[in-house]
Amino acid sequence: MNTANEVSYPNRKYAWYVVAVLFLAYTSSFIDRQIMSLLVEPIKRDLDLNDTQFSLLHGFAFAIFYTFMGLPLGRLADRKNRKVIITIGILIWSFLTAACGLAKTFFYLFLARIGVGVGEAALSPSAYSIIADLFPKEKRSLPTGMYSMGVFFGAGLAFILGGYVVQLASGAADIVLPLLGTIRPWQLTFFIVASPGLLVVLLMLTVKEPARHEVVRLSGEDDDSHSIRATLHYVMQHRRLYFSVVVGFALLATCSYGFFTWAPSFLIRTYGWEASNAGYAFGLLVLTFGTGGTLLGGVWADYLFVRGRQDANMRVALYAGVGILVFGCASALMPTAGFALVCLAPTVFFLAFSVGLAPAAASFISPNQFRGQAIALYLFATNLIGLGVGPTIVAVITDYGFGDPGALRYSLAVFCVAISLLAILTLLWGIAAYRARAQAMLVEQTTN
Repeated sequence: MNTANEVSYPNRKYAWYVVAVLFLAYTSSFIDRQIMSLLVEPIKRDLDLNDTQFSLLHGFAFAIFYTFMGLPLGRLADRKNRKVIITIGILIWSFLTAACGLAKTFFYLFLARIGVGVGEAALSPSAYSIIADLFPKEKRSLPTGMYSMGVFFGAGLAFILGGYVVQLASGAADIVLPLLGTIRPWQLTFFIVASPGLLVVLLMLTVKEPARHEVVRLSGEDDDSHSIRATLHYVMQHRRLYFSVVVGFALLATCSYGFFTWAPSFLIRTYGWEASNAGYAFGLLVLTFGTGGTLLGGVWADYLFVRGRQDANMRVALYAGVGILVFGCASALMPTAGFALVCLAPTVFFLAFSVGLAPAAASFISPNQFRGQAIALYLFATNLIGLGVGPTIVAVITDYGFGDPGALRYSLAVFCVAISLLAILTLLWGIAAYRARAQAMLVEQTTN
């Protein structure tokens, strides 16, 4: 690594401070996003929904604009102040999460969830791009993984907080608030989880926009090199590579979204657990094994990279796919809740690997001027396929395949095997192209 290039990066302590602030932002966003997973039964009851309708609120409604806003916001991340983009996004999603608590109908809650998605779409393209400009390439997977732990830290807190709220609500009366009228306990939950976002906004004011590194000027490139057209041209030049990275990791994310949405309900319906106990147990698994898996995935990739494995991110993702296939299926079919939890621990662990690896993989093979848009392309596929469709696939199998809410365990087993196998095959198809492009990037950066 060129020494001058190393010196140009910010102070290491400050860089890790920024990662910590971004981690809190991601944690807050995922609490807002995931809290509905433990509110399935009260929301279904009060709004008169089935599993498929609920899945549309949880996944599809959120994913509509979250998915399509990601690409233009990725372009903004490549050209404008990323700190400002993130701060505005936090304000939007916090306000509209609180608005979810005012919902009295399916349609109103659907619209509010769309708005939450619009705000949260501003975070990750800019955050991953900022992290890539805080650390040199060989030390980037770990901080990327640390930021990405916000997914599982936030989801774990959402389950635990949701479990506590459900426990309180089980014997509580409705709440009457001035101007808002009668509020059910599940609606109050949305008000509570929206408030931490405002604290994160204050922390973002202490963050400075970092200088950009590793800008590679390509042959024939002009001043319009940051455009979406230029990005798509570059992606099409390496279409096998980007298809494998984007779709392969998106399929792994599909496993995560489908499993995390329905795991608490699986414990409730299969083993007769109370919702509060399901939230506590699964939330603790997500906090420990989810955050641990995200961290270890980054550490493992860095370990392989410094030993010459240019395909480290893809290789570790393949290992995770195998783990999801084996343990995800097994956990759904266990005869007792205890055995199910034993298998759920490694399932959550392997589901967490790809969260940090995917953006690191996209960054690793993309020049700086395309990096935010490349990450946004991955997020587009992840949210369209994973968040938008993943929870609904499980619900459709349950409602229209087995025709029985009690068959959720079998729906999860079928889902895990099918989607994880597709992910493994897709990643295997592109790993050689990834390795070749990573080597070529080293040459291009040396000659520019």
